Amino acid sequence: MPMGTLIISPRLTSPMLHRHLGPFSDGFIATRNSSCRDRRSVFHSFRRGLARPSALLVDKAGAARLEEASRNGANLVPLYKCIFSDHLTPVLAFRCLVKEGDWEAPSFLFESVEQGSEGTNVGRYSVVGAQPAMEIVAKENIVYILDHEKGVRIEKMVDDPMEVPRSIMEGWKPLQMDELPDAFCGGWVGYFSYDTMRYVEKKKLPFCSSPKDDRNLPDIHLGLYNDVIVFDNVEKKAFVIHWVHLDRYLSIEDAYREGRMQLENLLSLVHNNNVPRLSAGSVKLHTRQFGTSLKKSSMTSDDYKKAVMKAKEHILAGDIFQIVLSQRFQINTFADPFEVYRALRIVNPSPYMAYLQARGSILVASSPEILTRVTKKKIVNRPLAGTTRRGSTEEEDKQNERLLLADEKQCAEHIMLVDLGRNDVGKVSKPGSVKVEKLMDVERYSHVMHISSTVTGELLDHLSCWDVLRAALPVGTVSGAPKVRAMELIDELEVTRRGPYSGGFGGVSFTGDMDIALALRTMVFPTGPRYNAMYSYKKMDLRQEWTAHLQAGAGIVADSEPDDEQRECENKAAALARAIDLAESTFVGKEGQTLAM
Repeated sequence: MPMGTLIISPRLTSPMLHRHLGPFSDGFIATRNSSCRDRRSVFHSFRRGLARPSALLVDKAGAARLEEASRNGANLVPLYKCIFSDHLTPVLAFRCLVKEGDWEAPSFLFESVEQGSEGTNVGRYSVVGAQPAMEIVAKENIVYILDHEKGVRIEKMVDDPMEVPRSIMEGWKPLQMDELPDAFCGGWVGYFSYDTMRYVEKKKLPFCSSPKDDRNLPDIHLGLYNDVIVFDNVEKKAFVIHWVHLDRYLSIEDAYREGRMQLENLLSLVHNNNVPRLSAGSVKLHTRQFGTSLKKSSMTSDDYKKAVMKAKEHILAGDIFQIVLSQRFQINTFADPFEVYRALRIVNPSPYMAYLQARGSILVASSPEILTRVTKKKIVNRPLAGTTRRGSTEEEDKQNERLLLADEKQCAEHIMLVDLGRNDVGKVSKPGSVKVEKLMDVERYSHVMHISSTVTGELLDHLSCWDVLRAALPVGTVSGAPKVRAMELIDELEVTRRGPYSGGFGGVSFTGDMDIALALRTMVFPTGPRYNAMYSYKKMDLRQEWTAHLQAGAGIVADSEPDDEQRECENKAAALARAIDLAESTFVGKEGQTLAM
Protein backbone atom coordinates (compact mmCIF):
# COMPACT_ATOMS: atom_id res chain seq x y z
CA MET A 1 0.00 0.00 0.00
CA PRO A 2 1.55 3.38 -0.98
CA MET A 3 2.37 5.49 2.04
CA GLY A 4 -0.07 8.36 2.40
CA THR A 5 -2.96 6.49 0.79
CA LEU A 6 -6.21 7.43 2.51
CA ILE A 7 -8.38 4.40 3.20
CA ILE A 8 -12.02 5.34 3.65
CA SER A 9 -13.87 3.03 6.00
CA PRO A 10 -17.35 1.91 4.90
CA ARG A 11 -19.17 4.43 7.06
CA LEU A 12 -22.38 6.10 6.07
CA THR A 13 -22.08 9.81 5.53
CA SER A 14 -25.40 11.35 6.46
CA PRO A 15 -26.15 14.93 5.36
CA MET A 16 -28.13 15.18 8.58
CA LEU A 17 -24.89 15.14 10.53
CA HIS A 18 -23.45 18.04 8.58
CA ARG A 19 -26.06 20.62 9.43
CA HIS A 20 -26.47 22.60 12.60
CA LEU A 21 -27.93 20.31 15.24
CA GLY A 22 -29.79 21.42 18.31
CA PRO A 23 -30.77 24.83 19.66
CA PHE A 24 -27.24 26.06 20.32
CA SER A 25 -26.24 29.37 18.82
CA ASP A 26 -22.57 28.53 18.38
CA GLY A 27 -23.21 25.24 16.64
CA PHE A 28 -21.06 23.08 18.90
CA ILE A 29 -23.23 20.10 18.05
CA ALA A 30 -22.30 20.10 14.36
CA THR A 31 -20.72 16.84 13.24
CA ARG A 32 -16.98 16.40 12.97
CA ASN A 33 -15.29 18.18 10.11
CA SER A 34 -14.60 15.65 7.36
CA SER A 35 -11.33 17.37 6.52
CA CYS A 36 -9.87 16.11 9.77
CA ARG A 37 -7.27 13.55 8.83
CA ASP A 38 -8.92 10.19 9.23
CA ARG A 39 -7.95 8.90 12.64
CA ARG A 40 -9.29 8.54 16.11
CA SER A 41 -7.62 7.85 19.39
CA VAL A 42 -7.68 7.50 23.13
CA PHE A 43 -6.94 9.17 26.46
CA HIS A 44 -3.72 8.56 28.22
CA SER A 45 -3.32 8.09 31.94
CA PHE A 46 -0.58 10.63 32.23
CA ARG A 47 1.69 9.03 34.76
CA ARG A 48 0.72 5.43 35.44
CA GLY A 49 -1.80 4.75 32.73
CA LEU A 50 -4.99 2.83 33.29
CA ALA A 51 -5.66 -0.59 31.88
CA ARG A 52 -3.34 -2.89 30.02
CA PRO A 53 -5.71 -4.14 27.34
CA SER A 54 -5.16 -7.02 24.99
CA ALA A 55 -3.57 -6.77 21.60
CA LEU A 56 -3.22 -8.78 18.44
CA LEU A 57 -0.27 -8.38 16.12
CA VAL A 58 -1.14 -7.63 12.52
CA ASP A 59 0.18 -10.76 10.81
CA LYS A 60 -1.09 -13.63 8.66
CA ALA A 61 -2.56 -15.36 11.67
CA GLY A 62 -4.48 -12.25 12.69
CA ALA A 63 -7.92 -13.40 11.58
CA ALA A 64 -7.47 -16.72 13.36
CA ARG A 65 -6.50 -14.94 16.54
CA LEU A 66 -9.55 -12.71 16.34
CA GLU A 67 -11.66 -15.82 15.97
CA GLU A 68 -10.01 -17.33 19.05
CA ALA A 69 -10.68 -14.15 21.01
CA SER A 70 -14.32 -14.28 19.95
CA ARG A 71 -14.65 -17.90 21.06
CA ASN A 72 -13.30 -16.86 24.46
CA GLY A 73 -16.08 -14.30 24.81
CA ALA A 74 -14.32 -11.10 23.72
CA ASN A 75 -16.05 -8.74 21.33
CA LEU A 76 -13.56 -5.88 21.49
CA VAL A 77 -9.99 -6.56 20.31
CA PRO A 78 -7.13 -4.20 19.40
CA LEU A 79 -4.80 -4.52 16.44
CA TYR A 80 -1.51 -2.72 16.84
CA LYS A 81 1.91 -2.09 15.42
CA CYS A 82 4.95 -0.90 17.38
CA ILE A 83 7.20 1.57 15.55
CA PHE A 84 10.29 3.65 16.27
CA SER A 85 9.30 7.12 17.44
CA ASP A 86 12.65 8.87 17.08
CA HIS A 87 11.38 10.54 13.89
CA LEU A 88 8.14 11.70 15.45
CA THR A 89 7.00 13.66 18.49
CA PRO A 90 3.51 13.69 20.02
CA VAL A 91 3.08 17.31 18.94
CA LEU A 92 4.03 16.52 15.34
CA ALA A 93 1.87 13.38 15.37
CA PHE A 94 -1.13 15.48 16.36
CA ARG A 95 -0.52 17.80 13.44
CA CYS A 96 -0.31 14.74 11.14
CA LEU A 97 -3.79 13.69 12.26
CA VAL A 98 -5.45 17.12 12.45
CA LYS A 99 -4.43 19.69 9.90
CA GLU A 100 -3.74 23.28 10.88
CA GLY A 101 -6.90 25.35 10.96
CA ASP A 102 -9.24 22.40 11.52
CA TRP A 103 -10.36 23.77 14.88
CA GLU A 104 -13.78 22.10 14.88
CA ALA A 105 -12.43 18.54 14.66
CA PRO A 106 -12.74 16.65 17.98
CA SER A 107 -9.23 15.50 18.86
CA PHE A 108 -6.66 15.56 21.64
CA LEU A 109 -3.05 15.44 22.72
CA PHE A 110 -2.29 14.37 26.30
CA GLU A 111 1.18 14.58 27.83
CA SER A 112 2.72 14.57 31.28
CA VAL A 113 5.62 15.88 33.29
CA GLU A 114 6.23 13.99 36.50
CA GLN A 115 7.39 15.60 39.72
CA GLY A 116 10.20 13.81 41.53
CA SER A 117 12.68 14.38 44.31
CA GLU A 118 15.29 15.40 41.77
CA GLY A 119 13.08 17.73 39.77
CA THR A 120 10.79 17.21 36.80
CA ASN A 121 10.89 14.47 34.19
CA VAL A 122 8.85 13.85 31.09
CA GLY A 123 6.11 11.34 31.86
CA ARG A 124 6.56 7.96 30.26
CA TYR A 125 3.51 8.03 28.01
CA SER A 126 1.92 10.55 25.66
CA VAL A 127 -1.20 9.92 23.59
CA VAL A 128 -2.56 11.51 20.44
CA GLY A 129 -5.89 11.01 18.72
CA ALA A 130 -8.51 12.45 16.41
CA GLN A 131 -11.87 11.72 14.81
CA PRO A 132 -13.90 9.73 17.33
CA ALA A 133 -16.23 7.00 16.13
CA MET A 134 -18.99 8.38 18.35
CA GLU A 135 -19.66 11.50 20.40
CA ILE A 136 -21.89 12.21 23.36
CA VAL A 137 -22.80 15.86 23.86
CA ALA A 138 -24.93 16.90 26.82
CA LYS A 139 -26.49 20.29 27.43
CA GLU A 140 -28.55 20.31 30.59
CA ASN A 141 -31.00 17.40 30.13
CA ILE A 142 -30.67 17.06 26.36
CA VAL A 143 -28.15 14.50 25.10
CA TYR A 144 -27.03 14.07 21.51
CA ILE A 145 -25.41 10.82 20.45
CA LEU A 146 -23.51 11.23 17.19
CA ASP A 147 -22.65 7.82 15.76
CA HIS A 148 -20.23 8.67 12.97
CA GLU A 149 -19.75 5.07 11.85
CA LYS A 150 -23.48 4.55 11.29
CA GLY A 151 -24.11 8.12 10.18
CA VAL A 152 -26.94 8.71 12.62
CA ARG A 153 -27.82 11.17 15.34
CA ILE A 154 -29.96 10.38 18.37
CA GLU A 155 -31.44 13.06 20.61
CA LYS A 156 -32.63 12.16 24.11
CA MET A 157 -34.04 13.78 27.20
CA VAL A 158 -32.30 12.22 30.20
CA ASP A 159 -31.97 12.79 33.93
CA ASP A 160 -28.27 11.91 34.00
CA PRO A 161 -26.15 11.99 30.80
CA MET A 162 -23.49 9.76 32.39
CA GLU A 163 -25.93 6.88 32.10
CA VAL A 164 -25.54 7.06 28.31
CA PRO A 165 -21.86 6.02 28.05
CA ARG A 166 -22.36 3.62 30.93
CA SER A 167 -25.14 1.81 29.03
CA ILE A 168 -23.07 1.72 25.85
CA MET A 169 -20.19 0.13 27.77
CA GLU A 170 -22.34 -2.64 29.24
CA GLY A 171 -21.91 -4.81 26.16
CA TRP A 172 -18.15 -4.37 25.88
CA LYS A 173 -15.99 -7.42 26.54
CA PRO A 174 -12.41 -6.38 25.81
CA LEU A 175 -9.75 -9.05 25.50
CA GLN A 176 -7.19 -8.89 28.33
CA MET A 177 -3.48 -9.29 27.52
CA ASP A 178 -0.21 -7.55 28.31
CA GLU A 179 1.44 -6.64 25.00
CA LEU A 180 0.42 -2.99 25.06
CA PRO A 181 2.03 -0.37 27.31
CA ASP A 182 0.82 0.29 30.83
CA ALA A 183 -1.21 3.24 29.59
CA PHE A 184 -4.76 4.02 28.60
CA CYS A 185 -5.36 2.47 25.19
CA GLY A 186 -9.01 2.81 24.26
CA GLY A 187 -12.37 4.32 25.22
CA TRP A 188 -13.96 7.67 26.00
CA VAL A 189 -12.10 11.00 26.03
CA GLY A 190 -13.56 14.38 26.89
CA TYR A 191 -14.51 16.77 29.64
CA PHE A 192 -17.13 17.12 32.37
CA SER A 193 -18.01 20.68 33.30
CA TYR A 194 -18.37 22.07 36.80
CA ASP A 195 -22.13 22.03 36.19
CA THR A 196 -22.16 18.22 35.92
CA MET A 197 -22.90 18.25 39.65
CA ARG A 198 -26.38 19.58 38.82
CA TYR A 199 -27.36 16.17 37.46
CA VAL A 200 -26.78 14.75 40.94
CA GLU A 201 -28.16 17.58 43.11
CA LYS A 202 -31.21 18.39 41.01
CA LYS A 203 -33.21 20.07 43.79
CA LYS A 204 -30.49 22.12 45.46
CA LEU A 205 -28.52 22.96 42.32
CA PRO A 206 -30.96 23.16 39.38
CA PHE A 207 -29.68 24.54 36.09
CA CYS A 208 -32.20 27.37 36.34
CA SER A 209 -30.41 28.69 39.45
CA SER A 210 -26.98 28.78 37.82
CA PRO A 211 -25.25 32.01 36.76
CA LYS A 212 -25.54 33.41 33.24
CA ASP A 213 -24.59 30.92 30.53
CA ASP A 214 -22.91 33.36 28.16
CA ARG A 215 -20.90 30.81 26.11
CA ASN A 216 -23.46 28.03 25.70
CA LEU A 217 -20.87 25.25 25.95
CA PRO A 218 -21.77 21.58 26.44
CA ASP A 219 -21.93 20.41 30.03
CA ILE A 220 -20.37 17.11 28.96
CA HIS A 221 -18.51 16.23 25.79
CA LEU A 222 -17.14 12.72 25.18
CA GLY A 223 -15.66 11.09 22.10
CA LEU A 224 -15.29 7.34 21.66
CA TYR A 225 -11.78 6.84 20.33
CA ASN A 226 -11.17 3.41 18.84
CA ASP A 227 -7.74 4.42 17.53
CA VAL A 228 -4.75 5.76 19.40
CA ILE A 229 -1.05 6.42 19.12
CA VAL A 230 0.69 5.86 22.45
CA PHE A 231 4.24 7.21 22.72
CA ASP A 232 6.62 5.47 25.11
CA ASN A 233 9.00 8.32 25.90
CA VAL A 234 11.41 6.04 27.77
CA GLU A 235 11.89 3.31 25.18
CA LYS A 236 11.51 5.73 22.23
CA LYS A 237 8.80 3.79 20.47
CA ALA A 238 5.13 4.27 19.68
CA PHE A 239 2.18 1.90 19.62
CA VAL A 240 -0.27 2.54 16.81
CA ILE A 241 -3.55 0.89 17.84
CA HIS A 242 -6.96 0.25 16.32
CA TRP A 243 -9.75 -1.43 18.30
CA VAL A 244 -12.06 -3.78 16.41
CA HIS A 245 -15.67 -4.16 17.56
CA LEU A 246 -16.37 -7.72 16.42
CA ASP A 247 -20.14 -7.45 16.86
CA ARG A 248 -20.33 -4.88 14.07
CA TYR A 249 -19.23 -7.32 11.36
CA LEU A 250 -20.86 -10.29 9.66
CA SER A 251 -17.71 -12.37 9.89
CA ILE A 252 -14.35 -12.48 11.64
CA GLU A 253 -12.66 -12.18 8.25
CA ASP A 254 -14.51 -8.93 7.52
CA ALA A 255 -13.61 -7.60 10.97
CA TYR A 256 -9.94 -8.39 10.51
CA ARG A 257 -9.81 -7.03 6.96
CA GLU A 258 -11.44 -3.74 7.93
CA GLY A 259 -9.41 -3.46 11.14
CA ARG A 260 -6.14 -3.99 9.35
CA MET A 261 -7.12 -1.43 6.71
CA GLN A 262 -7.88 1.13 9.42
CA LEU A 263 -4.57 0.44 11.14
CA GLU A 264 -2.59 0.76 7.92
CA ASN A 265 -4.36 4.04 7.22
CA LEU A 266 -3.34 5.40 10.59
CA LEU A 267 0.25 4.30 10.01
CA SER A 268 0.26 5.96 6.60
CA LEU A 269 -0.66 9.31 8.12
CA VAL A 270 2.32 9.41 10.48
CA HIS A 271 4.66 7.91 7.86
CA ASN A 272 3.50 10.24 5.11
CA ASN A 273 6.30 11.92 3.20
CA ASN A 274 4.27 15.14 3.38
CA VAL A 275 4.51 15.39 7.16
CA PRO A 276 3.63 18.99 8.10
CA ARG A 277 6.29 21.33 9.38
CA LEU A 278 5.89 23.02 12.73
CA SER A 279 7.20 26.53 13.21
CA ALA A 280 10.35 26.41 15.31
CA GLY A 281 9.83 29.95 16.52
CA SER A 282 12.25 31.65 18.87
CA VAL A 283 11.77 30.86 22.53
CA LYS A 284 11.99 33.91 24.76
CA LEU A 285 11.22 32.80 28.28
CA HIS A 286 11.38 36.31 29.70
CA THR A 287 8.31 37.61 27.92
CA ARG A 288 6.65 40.92 28.66
CA GLN A 289 5.14 41.47 32.05
CA PHE A 290 1.48 40.82 32.72
CA GLY A 291 -0.92 43.38 34.18
CA THR A 292 -2.70 45.19 31.38
CA SER A 293 -3.63 41.94 29.60
CA LEU A 294 -5.56 40.78 32.67
CA LYS A 295 -7.75 43.84 33.09
CA LYS A 296 -10.81 42.30 31.45
CA SER A 297 -12.63 40.00 33.87
CA SER A 298 -16.14 38.68 34.42
CA MET A 299 -16.12 40.73 37.65
CA THR A 300 -14.53 44.04 38.48
CA SER A 301 -11.99 44.00 41.26
CA ASP A 302 -14.44 45.79 43.56
CA ASP A 303 -17.25 43.36 42.73
CA TYR A 304 -15.05 40.37 43.47
CA LYS A 305 -14.00 41.84 46.81
CA LYS A 306 -17.65 42.46 47.69
CA ALA A 307 -18.37 38.80 46.88
CA VAL A 308 -15.55 37.79 49.23
CA MET A 309 -17.08 39.86 52.02
CA LYS A 310 -20.52 38.27 51.45
CA ALA A 311 -18.91 34.83 51.54
CA LYS A 312 -17.22 35.68 54.85
CA GLU A 313 -20.59 36.65 56.31
CA HIS A 314 -21.87 33.14 55.54
CA ILE A 315 -18.73 31.62 57.07
CA LEU A 316 -19.03 33.67 60.26
CA ALA A 317 -22.72 32.71 60.48
CA GLY A 318 -21.74 29.03 60.42
CA ASP A 319 -23.38 28.44 57.03
CA ILE A 320 -20.16 27.10 55.48
CA PHE A 321 -16.53 26.61 56.50
CA GLN A 322 -14.88 27.53 53.21
CA ILE A 323 -15.85 28.58 49.71
CA VAL A 324 -13.86 28.94 46.49
CA LEU A 325 -14.83 32.06 44.54
CA SER A 326 -13.53 32.39 41.00
CA GLN A 327 -13.54 34.95 38.22
CA ARG A 328 -12.92 34.62 34.51
CA PHE A 329 -10.28 36.74 32.83
CA GLN A 330 -10.30 37.30 29.08
CA ILE A 331 -7.38 37.83 26.73
CA ASN A 332 -7.58 38.33 22.98
CA THR A 333 -4.64 36.93 21.06
CA PHE A 334 -3.47 36.17 17.53
CA ALA A 335 -1.67 33.08 18.79
CA ASP A 336 -3.82 30.06 18.04
CA PRO A 337 -4.69 27.52 20.78
CA PHE A 338 -2.19 24.91 19.55
CA GLU A 339 0.61 27.48 19.62
CA VAL A 340 -0.44 28.44 23.14
CA TYR A 341 -0.33 24.78 24.15
CA ARG A 342 3.19 24.43 22.77
CA ALA A 343 4.20 27.45 24.85
CA LEU A 344 2.41 26.18 27.96
CA ARG A 345 4.49 22.98 27.82
CA ILE A 346 7.54 25.17 28.41
CA VAL A 347 6.07 27.73 30.79
CA ASN A 348 4.19 25.42 33.14
CA PRO A 349 4.89 21.67 32.68
CA SER A 350 2.55 19.58 34.84
CA PRO A 351 1.40 15.99 35.37
CA TYR A 352 -1.77 16.51 33.30
CA MET A 353 -1.07 18.48 30.14
CA ALA A 354 -3.81 18.50 27.55
CA TYR A 355 -4.77 19.98 24.23
CA LEU A 356 -8.41 19.00 23.73
CA GLN A 357 -10.58 20.11 20.80
CA ALA A 358 -14.19 19.62 21.86
CA ARG A 359 -17.56 20.83 20.63
CA GLY A 360 -17.74 24.59 21.00
CA SER A 361 -14.33 25.07 22.59
CA ILE A 362 -10.68 24.10 22.76
CA LEU A 363 -9.13 23.35 26.14
CA VAL A 364 -5.45 24.06 26.78
CA ALA A 365 -4.55 22.66 30.18
CA SER A 366 -1.63 22.15 32.50
CA SER A 367 -3.25 20.67 35.57
CA PRO A 368 -1.30 19.44 38.59
CA GLU A 369 -4.14 17.46 40.14
CA ILE A 370 -6.29 14.42 39.50
CA LEU A 371 -10.00 14.72 40.11
CA THR A 372 -10.40 10.97 40.50
CA ARG A 373 -8.80 7.76 39.30
CA VAL A 374 -10.16 4.21 39.21
CA THR A 375 -7.78 1.37 38.38
CA LYS A 376 -8.97 -2.21 38.77
CA LYS A 377 -11.54 -1.19 41.40
CA LYS A 378 -9.04 0.93 43.37
CA ILE A 379 -10.19 4.54 43.80
CA VAL A 380 -7.64 7.32 44.23
CA ASN A 381 -8.39 10.90 45.27
CA ARG A 382 -5.48 13.34 45.75
CA PRO A 383 -6.40 16.64 47.44
CA LEU A 384 -3.92 19.34 46.47
CA ALA A 385 -4.21 22.51 48.54
CA GLY A 386 -1.77 24.79 50.28
CA THR A 387 0.61 26.65 48.00
CA THR A 388 3.85 28.59 48.12
CA ARG A 389 6.37 29.67 45.51
CA ARG A 390 9.44 27.71 44.48
CA GLY A 391 12.80 28.96 45.66
CA SER A 392 15.70 29.84 43.40
CA THR A 393 17.94 27.26 45.10
CA GLU A 394 17.50 23.88 46.75
CA GLU A 395 18.02 25.46 50.15
CA GLU A 396 15.31 28.05 49.46
CA ASP A 397 12.98 25.26 48.35
CA LYS A 398 13.52 23.42 51.62
CA GLN A 399 12.96 26.60 53.61
CA ASN A 400 9.74 27.33 51.71
CA GLU A 401 8.55 23.77 52.37
CA ARG A 402 9.09 24.22 56.11
CA LEU A 403 7.24 27.53 56.10
CA LEU A 404 4.36 26.03 54.12
CA LEU A 405 3.91 23.13 56.53
CA ALA A 406 4.09 25.58 59.45
CA ASP A 407 1.33 27.77 58.02
CA GLU A 408 -1.66 26.95 60.23
CA LYS A 409 -4.22 28.48 57.86
CA GLN A 410 -3.03 26.54 54.80
CA CYS A 411 -2.66 23.30 56.74
CA ALA A 412 -6.15 23.64 58.23
CA GLU A 413 -7.64 24.20 54.76
CA HIS A 414 -5.80 21.15 53.47
CA ILE A 415 -7.02 18.88 56.27
CA MET A 416 -10.58 20.07 55.63
CA LEU A 417 -10.23 19.06 51.98
CA VAL A 418 -8.76 15.69 52.93
CA ASP A 419 -11.89 15.08 55.00
CA LEU A 420 -14.02 16.02 51.98
CA GLY A 421 -12.01 13.61 49.85
CA ARG A 422 -12.50 10.82 52.38
CA ASN A 423 -16.22 11.50 52.32
CA ASP A 424 -16.38 11.44 48.49
CA VAL A 425 -14.41 8.19 48.27
CA GLY A 426 -16.38 6.65 51.14
CA LYS A 427 -19.69 7.09 49.29
CA VAL A 428 -18.67 4.50 46.69
CA SER A 429 -16.18 2.32 48.59
CA LYS A 430 -16.49 -0.91 50.51
CA PRO A 431 -16.83 -0.39 54.28
CA GLY A 432 -13.46 -0.16 55.99
CA SER A 433 -11.49 0.22 52.75
CA VAL A 434 -11.01 4.01 52.80
CA LYS A 435 -7.46 4.99 53.76
CA VAL A 436 -5.30 8.09 53.81
CA GLU A 437 -2.17 6.58 52.27
CA LYS A 438 -0.20 9.82 52.25
CA LEU A 439 -0.85 12.89 54.38
CA MET A 440 0.54 16.36 53.76
CA ASP A 441 3.43 15.63 51.44
CA VAL A 442 4.93 18.59 49.60
CA GLU A 443 5.08 18.33 45.80
CA ARG A 444 7.22 20.64 43.71
CA TYR A 445 6.10 22.02 40.38
CA SER A 446 7.68 24.41 37.89
CA HIS A 447 6.81 27.62 39.76
CA VAL A 448 5.07 26.58 42.98
CA MET A 449 4.86 23.78 45.51
CA HIS A 450 1.67 22.29 46.95
CA ILE A 451 0.66 20.24 49.97
CA SER A 452 -0.67 16.90 48.75
CA SER A 453 -2.44 13.93 50.32
CA THR A 454 -3.69 10.64 48.87
CA VAL A 455 -7.02 9.05 49.78
CA THR A 456 -7.89 5.56 48.47
CA GLY A 457 -10.75 3.10 48.65
CA GLU A 458 -12.02 -0.12 47.07
CA LEU A 459 -14.99 0.34 44.74
CA LEU A 460 -18.21 -1.42 45.70
CA ASP A 461 -18.90 -4.43 43.47
CA HIS A 462 -22.20 -3.15 42.08
CA LEU A 463 -20.83 0.29 41.15
CA SER A 464 -18.69 1.55 38.26
CA CYS A 465 -16.24 4.35 37.58
CA TRP A 466 -19.16 6.59 36.60
CA ASP A 467 -20.46 6.41 40.17
CA VAL A 468 -17.02 7.42 41.43
CA LEU A 469 -16.96 10.44 39.13
CA ARG A 470 -20.48 11.38 40.20
CA ALA A 471 -19.37 11.35 43.84
CA ALA A 472 -16.21 13.35 43.18
CA LEU A 473 -17.49 16.19 40.97
CA PRO A 474 -16.62 18.86 41.79
CA VAL A 475 -13.85 18.33 44.32
CA GLY A 476 -13.73 20.44 47.45
CA THR A 477 -10.63 22.29 46.28
CA VAL A 478 -12.77 24.17 43.73
CA SER A 479 -16.08 24.44 45.59
CA GLY A 480 -15.78 24.54 49.38
CA ALA A 481 -17.18 22.84 52.46
CA PRO A 482 -19.84 21.68 52.91
CA LYS A 483 -19.70 21.13 49.17
CA VAL A 484 -23.34 21.49 48.12
CA ARG A 485 -24.05 24.54 50.27
CA ALA A 486 -20.86 26.18 49.02
CA MET A 487 -22.00 25.56 45.45
CA GLU A 488 -25.37 27.15 46.18
CA LEU A 489 -23.54 30.28 47.30
CA ILE A 490 -21.25 30.15 44.26
CA ASP A 491 -24.40 30.34 42.12
CA GLU A 492 -25.34 33.51 43.98
CA LEU A 493 -21.92 35.19 44.05
CA GLU A 494 -20.34 34.36 40.67
CA VAL A 495 -21.75 36.06 37.58
CA THR A 496 -21.14 33.49 34.78
CA ARG A 497 -21.19 29.72 34.53
CA ARG A 498 -17.81 28.13 35.02
CA GLY A 499 -18.10 25.67 32.15
CA PRO A 500 -15.11 23.30 31.88
CA TYR A 501 -13.16 25.20 34.55
CA SER A 502 -13.04 23.26 37.85
CA GLY A 503 -14.70 20.26 36.23
CA GLY A 504 -12.59 17.45 34.85
CA PHE A 505 -11.02 16.17 31.64
CA GLY A 506 -9.61 12.76 30.84
CA GLY A 507 -10.65 9.31 29.79
CA VAL A 508 -12.53 6.13 30.58
CA SER A 509 -11.02 2.95 29.16
CA PHE A 510 -12.78 0.10 27.41
CA THR A 511 -12.05 -1.93 30.54
CA GLY A 512 -13.88 0.52 32.82
CA ASP A 513 -10.87 2.19 34.39
CA MET A 514 -10.89 5.98 34.65
CA ASP A 515 -8.35 8.79 34.97
CA ILE A 516 -9.80 12.30 35.18
CA ALA A 517 -7.74 15.43 35.84
CA LEU A 518 -9.09 18.47 37.62
CA ALA A 519 -9.60 21.30 35.13
CA LEU A 520 -7.43 23.88 36.86
CA ARG A 521 -4.79 25.95 35.06
CA THR A 522 -6.97 25.40 32.03
CA MET A 523 -7.57 27.93 29.27
CA VAL A 524 -10.81 27.73 27.30
CA PHE A 525 -10.86 29.03 23.72
CA PRO A 526 -14.50 29.23 22.54
CA THR A 527 -15.02 28.33 18.87
CA GLY A 528 -17.85 28.84 16.42
CA PRO A 529 -19.06 31.75 14.27
CA ARG A 530 -19.50 34.06 17.24
CA TYR A 531 -15.79 33.93 18.00
CA ASN A 532 -14.31 33.69 14.50
CA ALA A 533 -12.78 37.13 13.99
CA MET A 534 -10.38 37.03 11.03
CA TYR A 535 -7.91 39.80 10.27
CA SER A 536 -5.68 40.29 7.27
CA TYR A 537 -2.93 42.81 6.74
CA LYS A 538 -1.13 43.96 3.64
CA LYS A 539 1.69 41.50 2.86
CA MET A 540 0.86 39.52 5.99
CA ASP A 541 -0.68 36.13 6.60
CA LEU A 542 -4.32 35.84 7.57
CA ARG A 543 -4.65 35.40 11.31
CA GLN A 544 -7.67 34.69 13.48
CA GLU A 545 -8.03 36.65 16.68
CA TRP A 546 -8.85 34.24 19.49
CA THR A 547 -10.61 34.84 22.78
CA ALA A 548 -8.92 33.02 25.65
CA HIS A 549 -10.73 32.56 28.95
CA LEU A 550 -8.49 32.11 31.98
CA GLN A 551 -10.46 31.37 35.13
CA ALA A 552 -8.96 31.34 38.59
CA GLY A 553 -10.30 31.21 42.12
CA ALA A 554 -9.29 31.64 45.73
CA GLY A 555 -10.32 29.74 48.83
CA ILE A 556 -12.22 32.01 51.20
CA VAL A 557 -12.15 31.34 54.95
CA ALA A 558 -13.07 33.38 58.02
CA ASP A 559 -9.89 35.47 58.10
CA SER A 560 -9.50 36.00 54.35
CA GLU A 561 -8.60 39.49 53.15
CA PRO A 562 -10.43 40.57 49.96
CA ASP A 563 -7.35 42.28 48.51
CA ASP A 564 -5.29 39.11 49.02
CA GLU A 565 -7.91 36.91 47.37
CA GLN A 566 -8.19 39.24 44.37
CA ARG A 567 -4.40 39.19 44.04
CA GLU A 568 -4.37 35.38 44.23
CA CYS A 569 -6.82 35.13 41.33
CA GLU A 570 -4.74 37.54 39.27
CA ASN A 571 -1.51 35.68 40.01
CA LYS A 572 -2.99 32.32 39.03
CA ALA A 573 -4.37 33.70 35.78
CA ALA A 574 -1.11 35.50 35.05
CA ALA A 575 0.76 32.19 35.15
CA LEU A 576 -1.41 31.01 32.25
CA ALA A 577 -1.21 34.36 30.49
CA ARG A 578 2.55 33.92 30.33
CA ALA A 579 2.01 31.03 27.91
CA ILE A 580 -0.02 33.31 25.65
CA ASP A 581 2.72 35.94 25.84
CA LEU A 582 5.34 33.35 24.92
CA ALA A 583 3.24 32.01 22.04
CA GLU A 584 2.77 35.51 20.64
CA SER A 585 6.44 36.40 20.93
CA THR A 586 7.43 33.04 19.44
CA PHE A 587 4.94 32.43 16.63
CA VAL A 588 3.25 35.77 15.90
CA GLY A 589 4.72 39.06 14.79
CA LYS A 590 3.27 42.51 15.05
CA GLU A 591 -0.40 42.96 14.19
CA GLY A 592 -1.01 39.28 13.58
CA GLN A 593 1.96 38.58 11.29
CA THR A 594 3.26 35.01 11.29
CA LEU A 595 6.97 34.96 12.02
CA ALA A 596 9.15 33.60 9.26
CA MET A 597 10.99 30.34 9.72
